[in-house]
Amino acid sequence: MFSHRHKEQSSEASNRAYHRTVRICAAQSASSAHKIVASKMVAKEAIPLLTPHKMGQFELSHRVVLAPLTRCRSYANVPQPHAAAYYSQRATRGGLLIAEATGVSATAQGYPETPGIWTQQQVDAWKPIVDAVHRKGALFFCQIWHVGRVSTNDFQPDGQAPISSTDKQITPDAESGMVYSKPRQLQTDEIPLIVDDFRRAARNAIEAGFDGVEIHGAHGYLLEQFMKDNSNNRTDEYGGSLENRCRFAVEVIDAIVHEIGADRVGIRLSPFVDYMDCFDSDPHALGMYMVQQLNKHQGFVYCHMVEPRMAIVDGRRQIPHGLLPFRKAFKGTFIAAGGYDREEGNKVVADGYADLVAYGRIFLANPDLPKRFELDSPLNKYDRNTFYTQDPVIGYTDYPFLEGSNAE
Repeated sequence: MFSHRHKEQSSEASNRAYHRTVRICAAQSASSAHKIVASKMVAKEAIPLLTPHKMGQFELSHRVVLAPLTRCRSYANVPQPHAAAYYSQRATRGGLLIAEATGVSATAQGYPETPGIWTQQQVDAWKPIVDAVHRKGALFFCQIWHVGRVSTNDFQPDGQAPISSTDKQITPDAESGMVYSKPRQLQTDEIPLIVDDFRRAARNAIEAGFDGVEIHGAHGYLLEQFMKDNSNNRTDEYGGSLENRCRFAVEVIDAIVHEIGADRVGIRLSPFVDYMDCFDSDPHALGMYMVQQLNKHQGFVYCHMVEPRMAIVDGRRQIPHGLLPFRKAFKGTFIAAGGYDREEGNKVVADGYADLVAYGRIFLANPDLPKRFELDSPLNKYDRNTFYTQDPVIGYTDYPFLEGSNAE
């Protein structure tokens, strides 16, 4: 039998062991709790696209941007009520939407049923659409646009020839069979009138309630027809050298900044892209020159650039990440676009390659895209056959939301 002393020692040892066990369990519990919290933090941090960003004067709650997408549902060039449903479906508090390309004048048209913003009727028609987006707490920029030679006489006032930097016709598209009309080269003294069309369109966009405008300087349309050397064969001050070829675009930028302020102006550029038979022999120099011109305007709110063409590797698009020099050079918010998915978008934001990422087709098909990115949910597949039809519902406002998502 143990003595009383041995019992005390045994009891003390037992107490010490008990308290040590309690301390160990408490420490383990704290460690587990810390790991759970850390895990949650890591999970949250693992979605860079859903982190906030300050874009000039605007506070964004996430970095998933609706890219401008032509939808051909603005009958007679007037925005329609169904556009309010389409855009508000894709609006989230603190998100950025960029409206579809919107014509600055009657000569700016080249596609059926695209919206304009050069008449009071059009401005008034945009107002309830913008209001619907703002009620969801989102920001809304209007992309203002002139197609230039990407048109036919049928779209032009009185059947006249489309206008451009050149009289060179776009090479007919063998795949689609599309033939664009031979353009008329703008006279030097006509160019300030087109600049003024852009200025007026920007003012009209602000009157309609938009938070700002995006100048469409990409994809082979009028500004690029001046900027790129294969489509600009002019011999006046708007042709020849890089500075001269960019003069028209710079004048448009200057006029709009003067009209509505640099803090409400962005631009889309695609120096590497060769859409509409429009390419340049030195796209890097072109892109860098334009970025330098943007930087001259303090507070110019964003530069939205399109990636070079992507290769397909093992069935996946391989994003070339060719925009880094421009991202480093530009002083404002930098938006990257061009085939991004959730994984690539998160990566470029985390790496500092882009501040925001613009999504087109997958946002078209997934009106709740930021929520799907948050949950890493499967995506709806888009239907190309309904991209450009005039139906106000099918392929437009009928893509399903996740169960429980707010489709209001």
